[in-house]
Amino acid sequence: MSVVGIWDDLLSETDRKVIENAGYGKARGLGNTPLLTVIDCQYNYIGADEPILDQQDRWPAGGGAEAWTAVRVAGSLLDVARDVGVPVLYTRNVQKRTMRFDSFAGKSTWDKAATLDGTEGSRIVSEIEPHDDDLVLDKSYASAFFGTPLLTYLVGLGIDTLVIMGVSTSGCVRATAVDAVTRGFKVAVVADAVADRIVSSHKVALLDMWMKYTDVIYSAEVQTYLRSVGG
Repeated sequence: MSVVGIWDDLLSETDRKVIENAGYGKARGLGNTPLLTVIDCQYNYIGADEPILDQQDRWPAGGGAEAWTAVRVAGSLLDVARDVGVPVLYTRNVQKRTMRFDSFAGKSTWDKAATLDGTEGSRIVSEIEPHDDDLVLDKSYASAFFGTPLLTYLVGLGIDTLVIMGVSTSGCVRATAVDAVTRGFKVAVVADAVADRIVSSHKVALLDMWMKYTDVIYSAEVQTYLRSVGG
């Protein structure tokens, strides 16, 4: 199935002509030294493997069943990356000791104390927990580049491409992807390994990244790519 099909139901005929006339969505292509990047797959943001409304009393910011579908796809790609020697980096969205400087806390009413480091919600879900050789990067804002040593890691590893999975598509995934492109990296967002709480936000974010910033591809293509450059 074409990646374009994900957001096609949102587009008017005028929208389609705008995209066609300007030639948006041209593939940038990927490089030879990728980093498989897992964004914020923590219990706070993944939640329980249930319809989103059924689990929201326990995990108010959790994506529910749709997020777990993305987690399972991410797990298959993590297996491939480790098999062929492609490095893996996880991010965690956490606060340290105090919520005093959390600029996002006022945008919703769920208890942000659950984001404090060491709480259950701050943990990466056990189904795809990091291995000893994986990098784990803590951040406090949407982009994995803001206030972190990520750029230093990428330079040190000789990375030219980020393959991005995780949550949420319209938030931390998009922010990290755009910042990576801004810094000169090639980026692929894995369409079936990202998720969002709001379906329309998910689709629009993928459309926006595909049009202007990144490649948006499916996991089957990513597996082939990782095997071609790994080892």
